[in-house]
Amino acid sequence: MSNLILKINHKDNVLVALQDIPAETEIIFEGATYITLEAIPAKHKFFMNDMKEGDEIFMYGVLVGKVQYDLAAGIRMTTDNTKHAAEPYYYRDVDYHWTKPDVSRFLHKTFKGYHRSNGDVGTANYWLFIPTVFCENRNLDIIKESLYDNLGYAVDAKYKSYTHQLVEAISKGENIDDIDFSPSNIPAKDRVFKNVDGIKFLNHTGGCGGTRQDADTLSKLLASYADHPNVAGITLLSLGCQHLQIDNFKKDLYNRNPDFDKPLLVFEQQKAVSEEIMIKNAIFETLKGLLEINKLEREDAPISKLCVGVKCGGSDGFSGISANPAVGHLADILSVLGAKVLLAEFPELCGVEQELIDRAVDKPTAEKFIKLMTEYDELAHAVGSGFYMNPSPGNIKDGLITDAIKSAGAAKKGGFRASCRCFRLYRTRHETGIKSSLHTGK
Repeated sequence: MSNLILKINHKDNVLVALQDIPAETEIIFEGATYITLEAIPAKHKFFMNDMKEGDEIFMYGVLVGKVQYDLAAGIRMTTDNTKHAAEPYYYRDVDYHWTKPDVSRFLHKTFKGYHRSNGDVGTANYWLFIPTVFCENRNLDIIKESLYDNLGYAVDAKYKSYTHQLVEAISKGENIDDIDFSPSNIPAKDRVFKNVDGIKFLNHTGGCGGTRQDADTLSKLLASYADHPNVAGITLLSLGCQHLQIDNFKKDLYNRNPDFDKPLLVFEQQKAVSEEIMIKNAIFETLKGLLEINKLEREDAPISKLCVGVKCGGSDGFSGISANPAVGHLADILSVLGAKVLLAEFPELCGVEQELIDRAVDKPTAEKFIKLMTEYDELAHAVGSGFYMNPSPGNIKDGLITDAIKSAGAAKKGGFRASCRCFRLYRTRHETGIKSSLHTGK
């Protein structure tokens, strides 16, 4: 009956239930017999041995928790009997080796992308709206509402149509209970610009009011978005009096890429005749810019031009043993072909820090990662939280009892080669409240 359970790593002292296992079930695995002392739901774990208070629990071959009181073998791991724990980590000069996958059949594969003048290739062709300060967020919202529906980028046409039907019925005194919501009958609006994949609006809460250092950090972050291979043109809105001045942004942009040549439209509200005229001009000039980038077409590009970010898509109790290792295998294939693969969520790496440190390309990279993980944990504890509070109710229901369990499975998305170089960017984006999806595949 070993097909009922899985032992992920030879160091582990817990077994994973692959399906619901009733209490008092006898399981023979690797020459040993285990009896479940209680029902074990699929995706949950039970202890292989009798455990004493304080004993360490291993899964994926790493420390994932400690037992809170004496337990018998066959008991299910729960948030009551197990608390989060993770190994300490440090830099050590390790000669890391891994087994490369055979990529011979993929050597001549290509993808269709947008070639940029600096040699980068985007997987999408976006126009980007950036406010230098949160004061311009409202103007961005107005422009977004004006452009999205008219240009065919709105994804909520069915709901707008449904709401329109309801409002119309109410105005006529009709019973809205009789309105049938049939989204399949609502045709999608055609895009005006066939080669423009979308318009992105980077609303944020920074640019002024905080420290000058905050504004400097935001400027560098926004510059990196503008220089992103998936971006073909930018409209920049500024109030005029904020910490993050237009010249600061441009300086960071051209420091990052001295040959930056994408369309960059700049509008400063305090120099405009009126807010209304500024918004009209921004829409008018942006449409002219969209006409230009719509002339770009996808062309073949080698796999080495890909940069793929992997992140959590909703953790499941089986993610770390099924989907994530599959993604990780693909990550290894891509990296051997010269592509870049980024583990994009550093809070999902608690407990596997040492493995990633040992894979760092150099000591400064490793120390940067160590600093990031320790500072994040310290900041979280300062407000009464920490990595130990990461698992959500849905995670726990699916057997992800501790953050280290969740993280050890999450890290499998990076495969065995990919080193994580995007942590600082992610942290900055997180802190400034910017939400966007310029990365590959979104």
